[in-house]
Amino acid sequence: MARIPTSGTQHALRSGDYEAVIASVGASLRSLTYQGRDLVVPFDADEVRPATRGAILVPWPNRVVDGRYSFGERDFQLALTEPARSHALHGFGTWLDFEAIDKGPDHVTLSAVIQPQVSYPWRIVVTTTFALGPDGLTQTVTGRNESLEPAPWGTGPHPYLAAGEGRVDDWTLELPAAQVLAVTDDRLSPIDLEPVGQDDPARFDFRTARQIGAVEIDHAFTALHRDDAGFATVRLTDAAGRGVEMTWDAACPWVQIHTADKRVPADSRLGLAVEPMTCAPDAFNAEKYPYDAGLIVIEPEASTSASWRISAIA
Repeated sequence: MARIPTSGTQHALRSGDYEAVIASVGASLRSLTYQGRDLVVPFDADEVRPATRGAILVPWPNRVVDGRYSFGERDFQLALTEPARSHALHGFGTWLDFEAIDKGPDHVTLSAVIQPQVSYPWRIVVTTTFALGPDGLTQTVTGRNESLEPAPWGTGPHPYLAAGEGRVDDWTLELPAAQVLAVTDDRLSPIDLEPVGQDDPARFDFRTARQIGAVEIDHAFTALHRDDAGFATVRLTDAAGRGVEMTWDAACPWVQIHTADKRVPADSRLGLAVEPMTCAPDAFNAEKYPYDAGLIVIEPEASTSASWRISAIA
C-alpha cells in the first residue's frame, strides 16, 4: 500500500499554462502556478500544512468570539482553537480528510462530512470542486444540511496570494472595498463598520491600487465595488505589473485581508491572505452587531454554495 503524504492524498491538476495540487487534508490548495510562477504561497506534500494556508473554512470562516454562540434558543461552546485570543477559528473542515468523488486531468471534487457534535449538533455534507481552465482555478464549496433542524453556516477559502518576487511590502494591492470592520487591537473582536478612508486610509483604503508597504492588516472588508456581472476582484501585482487576482460573486459579500505578519521574520509577509467570505467574523453571533453579518441558515435537506477564482495577471 502506497504511503500517504503528511498533507493527505495529492490531486495534481493541469490545464494550459496552469498547474495546481490539492491536498486532501482540509481540501487544501497546496500549490498553484502559471507558466511555472507561483500564484499562491505553496507548502510541501510531506509538511504539516502551515496554519490554515489554502484550506477550506467550514462551517464558519474567521472567528467565533470566545467560541460561544446561541442558535435555536440553545447556547453552545466551541473549542478555542485560537487560544492566544480565546476564539474558535475557521471551523471544523481544516483538518478533515476529504475523499475524491470525481476526478479528471483538470478538475477534482472532494467531499467530507461534519458530524453532529456537542458544540455543533448538525450533520453537514461538504463538497468542493477545484477546476482549472483558461481563466484560472475556480473553487466551489457546497454545504448540504442532512439534519432534522436548520443549521448555521458560513464558508470561505484561505489562500495566501503571491504576486511574484519579494514580499507583501513590495507589491501593489487593489481592493475595491468601501468599508472595513473595526476590531479590538488585542483580540481582533469585531466592533463596527467604518469607511476605509475615515481613520487610517493609509492602512485600509486601497480602492486605488498602490503599494502595500509596511502596513499590517488583519481585517474584514465589505461594501465591495462589483462589475456589471456582479463580480468583485482583488488584484495583487509586482513592480513589473505581473501578479495574481481573485474574483468572486455576490455569494461572498465580505473579504478578509491579512498581511501574514509573523513573529519570525523569515516566515513573515510571504503572501497576502485574501479570503472571500459568505459572512462576517463572528457571524454566529450576528444579533450582537449593528450591521448585517450575513449568517446563512441551511434548512434541512437544503444546500448552499459559493465560489471564487484565482487567475494570473500576465
